[in-house]
Amino acid sequence: MSTNPSPQRIAIIGGGPAGLMAAEVIAREGGDTVAVTVFERMPSVGRKLLMAGRGGLNITHSEAIERFHTRYGAAEGWMRTALEAFPPSALVQWCEALGQPTFVGSSGRVFPRAMKASPLLRAWLTRLNDLGVTLKPRAEWAGWAADGTLRFADGGIYAADATVLALGGASWPRLGADGTWATLLSDIAITPLQPANCGFHVDWSEHFRSRHAGSPLKRIALSFAGQTIRGEAMIGAQGIEGGAIYALSARLRDAIARDGAAELLIDLRPDMDDAELHEKLSQPRRGASLANFLRKQINLPPVAIGLIQEALHGGSTASLETLVRGLRLRLTAPFGLARAISTAGGIALDELDQHLMLRKRPGVFVAGEMLDWEAPTGGYLLQGCMATGVAAGHGVLRWLRQAHPA
Repeated sequence: MSTNPSPQRIAIIGGGPAGLMAAEVIAREGGDTVAVTVFERMPSVGRKLLMAGRGGLNITHSEAIERFHTRYGAAEGWMRTALEAFPPSALVQWCEALGQPTFVGSSGRVFPRAMKASPLLRAWLTRLNDLGVTLKPRAEWAGWAADGTLRFADGGIYAADATVLALGGASWPRLGADGTWATLLSDIAITPLQPANCGFHVDWSEHFRSRHAGSPLKRIALSFAGQTIRGEAMIGAQGIEGGAIYALSARLRDAIARDGAAELLIDLRPDMDDAELHEKLSQPRRGASLANFLRKQINLPPVAIGLIQEALHGGSTASLETLVRGLRLRLTAPFGLARAISTAGGIALDELDQHLMLRKRPGVFVAGEMLDWEAPTGGYLLQGCMATGVAAGHGVLRWLRQAHPA
């Protein structure tokens, strides 16, 4: 009488979107031949997903796929393969199959109609449970034992036939990802982790800081290195951040690393053409203060007026028209990783085969922000994590078939 072989044991280290997606792919397509366990150091999984959903969960973007691919910058070449196998349309279908219909916002971003992450995560965890996936919270991975078994901080061990590492980057460490996994991979080349989609330090005067910290800059255009972004930003006590800043943050960060500082141009009235701006600012002031003149003539809010005054007090000799159209703001350093939306850097591509397996550790695959890629906000981050989770999951199944042919 024949007996069924024991299922192959698959360990997923990290319960974020990439890890959970890898777990789903392996459990769904592997069926009874696999036993999938997700190990998560925090008390529950999906914490960064829930945080991302606080302002409306942006799952992906609806733009043309060729344009979509370019959002991954230097990683476009190898990310393209993962994104073609699991494109934005597939992520939308996956979301809707979980009972979470989606819609496309005016900016082209795609959201669940519920505008929350919690219903999606609940439905996802129900699906994973139905597929037989086991979740192990409060299980902090501590590397490998001499015999190749996985070690955990509480002294536990786990012998896995294949492993997916999906421990995230190093942003928002209180949600579980702090980048300490790099110390457990000392034999692997890792591009240094850096903040991405981050704000930047500005040396404000105390006068400006006390008056305007916490003020939004709305309907502006930011330019740097030939790229212009319309949107909003937020003035903080230490500098500036917000969506428009995040879109330029990779270029700004790299310029600061190279040159010691970066000069950002801010158009405070991008909706007013040059001729109208010139005509309005050429009017006589008739004794009005600068603040009242700018408010009445071109409807500048107090924080924008404050930026102009800050530049003038700092010694700028530019004309008023030039300051409104292209105020120069010197950025001295990016905010730290703990404040960044996401992480740049990670495990170098040369360390991986085409299926996201570590060449030096056969049977160990990597997904999500541990990999060396970055993308702007707008749905590209979650799409990248999900797509690499799918790729790693398929990589595991392929590896198992090769290691244990039927």
